[in-house]
Amino acid sequence: MHATVIGAGVAGLACAVELAERGATVEVFERGEKLGSASCSWYAGGMLAPWCELESAEPLVARLGSESLAWWQKKCPGVAINGSLVVAHRRDAADLTQFSRRTERFEWLDGDRIATLEPDLGERFDQALFFKEEGHLDPRVALAALADRLGALDVPLRFGVTAATSPSSGRCVINCSGLAARDVLHDLRGVKGEMLLLRSRDVCLSRPVRVLHPRIPLYVVPRADEMFMVGATMIESDQPSRITARSMLELLSAAYALHPAFGEAEIVEIGTGVRPAFPDNLPRIGWHGGVLHVNGLFRHGFLLAPALARRVAEIVLEGRHFSQGAA
Repeated sequence: MHATVIGAGVAGLACAVELAERGATVEVFERGEKLGSASCSWYAGGMLAPWCELESAEPLVARLGSESLAWWQKKCPGVAINGSLVVAHRRDAADLTQFSRRTERFEWLDGDRIATLEPDLGERFDQALFFKEEGHLDPRVALAALADRLGALDVPLRFGVTAATSPSSGRCVINCSGLAARDVLHDLRGVKGEMLLLRSRDVCLSRPVRVLHPRIPLYVVPRADEMFMVGATMIESDQPSRITARSMLELLSAAYALHPAFGEAEIVEIGTGVRPAFPDNLPRIGWHGGVLHVNGLFRHGFLLAPALARRVAEIVLEGRHFSQGAA
């Protein structure tokens, strides 16, 4: 089987790896000039948090996401399964209770338990939810690891190329191009996310921390070299413009409220990415004009990509069929 994968974001790379490891002859085409240059994956948070996401996502997201944890541990160096911590300031304590009612597989922590897990936060919060089975990764490290794996499998990854999307005899085309596929997937929409990368020597976190807030929920994800990813807004827009002043103020203010030391942090990078989403915010795999489309991962790209890639390989190589409920 010969397969052409269009798009080198996390979905495209995961599909290519799954297909190649199962014996398919694969090539990948990416319109961007380098890894991540035309993909919202580059600016993702990298949280592998299926049970936290139940707060606003359908059970399908948690089911698929839970499949992906072990996959990432095998494919990507530096994946941490340290859990996720969800906190709220005292004035927003009701939001923490509401979050607990919508999610599962967590435990309540008091201030002492918070201090044990995250000493820098122990005196700042009285309660938290701890999702101990969840994890996180650095998306840029993960994308590079998948690209390296493709190289080891002799899969060509061609940048700066807009590939033909029409199928041909003996070749299966898998389109993972996100918003670029809207000429076929007409109900696809863009949801812009804005993020910051901060460097602080005065804050130490071991796991992603979500701070509940009525206006702009915040997450802070630790990365190597004293770096922290702070995100992320959700704006109904397909314009990949730079971050707005208002969003930056809100993200920085929320980070400062989490820990005042972030007020002295260095802003290393700002970025925006436009996530592809369908009206129900659920992913889809489907044939259109002889091309298999994988799209609509919304804010769950790294969480969902491995499970979707496995299903793509089973469809292409084994002729399997999945209902929408199984993505």
